[in-house]
Amino acid sequence: MTTLPAPRTPDPMAAPALNWGVLGTGWIAERFIASVQRRTRQRFTAVASRDAARAEEFAARHGITRGYGSYEELVAAADVDVGYVATEHTAHLACARLALEAGKHVLVEKPLGLNAAQGAEIAELAASRGLFCAEALWTFFLPRFDVVRQVLDSGMLGEVRSVLADLGEYFDPAGGHRILRADLAGGPLLDLGTYPVSLATWVLGPAESVQASGQAHPAG
Repeated sequence: MTTLPAPRTPDPMAAPALNWGVLGTGWIAERFIASVQRRTRQRFTAVASRDAARAEEFAARHGITRGYGSYEELVAAADVDVGYVATEHTAHLACARLALEAGKHVLVEKPLGLNAAQGAEIAELAASRGLFCAEALWTFFLPRFDVVRQVLDSGMLGEVRSVLADLGEYFDPAGGHRILRADLAGGPLLDLGTYPVSLATWVLGPAESVQASGQAHPAG
């Protein structure tokens, strides 16, 4: 191989159009909806929040058919095929379970769960119901990642034995960001550490052993 291969990423417009229900009205839901509406034929038919007025305002702003004041109402809707879970980390398990038990496919924002046990519970429930479930780790769906995958599979680089990966971001301690709140499962691992860790395992395979170190933050 003397040149980089072209990405094999499928055209998002070619995907069959489904009806989506959004659980959560935070900034990540805003960005997800905007991107999906711009790049695909998917339809958003419902959004839910624990605050009905907020859900209705959010729905009106994004051209979504209905806003619900509970997640239970949304997953019970007959015209919702897929639930997109965009709540706080601490609610991912409960919301994914709600959607799957209602017979809906589900896309869960990362992290899928707060730990391996929660992730396994969600995966097992989806499998037992014959439903599709995925974690929204968006980087793996970028065209450049498919190029890297082809380079690795071609053997161009020989045997890859080491991956060095790091990622950092600054958060103002006075800003009250969720990543600095222990009660909302904050901290760097679930939000940012996901990317370098998943890259390493994507290249080298599942970890056989893990060593980790960290330092305490004043917020806990």
